Amino acid sequence: MAETRIITQRLHDRPDDSWTIEGALASGAYESLRAVLAKGDGPDVQEQVKLSGLRGRGGAGFPAAQKWSFLPPNSFPRYLVVNADEGEPSTFKDRMLIERDPHQLVEGIAIASYAVQCNVAYVYVRGEFALGYERLIRAIDDARAKGLLGKNILGSGFDFDIVVHRGAGAYICGEETALLESLEGSAGCLASGRRSRPSRVCTRSRPS
Repeated sequence: MAETRIITQRLHDRPDDSWTIEGALASGAYESLRAVLAKGDGPDVQEQVKLSGLRGRGGAGFPAAQKWSFLPPNSFPRYLVVNADEGEPSTFKDRMLIERDPHQLVEGIAIASYAVQCNVAYVYVRGEFALGYERLIRAIDDARAKGLLGKNILGSGFDFDIVVHRGAGAYICGEETALLESLEGSAGCLASGRRSRPSRVCTRSRPS
């Protein structure tokens, strides 16, 4: 039976330039973002994610749409935080995508942020991912130059940008509360006491 690739299709079809803006656009990158912004219905994106059954890949398999639903209504600003620390031994899924298809990550972050009415996202990248960090920064810069990030994306009125934070190699920062402590400038360690659910109070004391 032939293998059907979804997440890794671009990096297999275009091994020589999958990480570039030219290679990404030539293979359909940002078309979903265009469609979402043209429709202008963030709640519909959330509903589609719910119907898809999309779950996190961190071990708990938590439904993505349910996690989004925890955000308190009318509480702004809010932030999307992407955990790309990936410190578990012999795991390379995040590194592979960041190095070889960073535009897929950028587009997905933008769509998710639009769905939850978020204007800034933070990507916490493992410090050892030197090539991935370089390519992700380039992808964000190139997307911004094409009007796919920044002010008034594609004339939609949606302002959005991505900040990349490079970790210092602490294994514990792959854990949610430690990652957020590190992102806010503290030492990469577990938060003391019981930290509030990130969707309630988190990055910069705002819902995340």
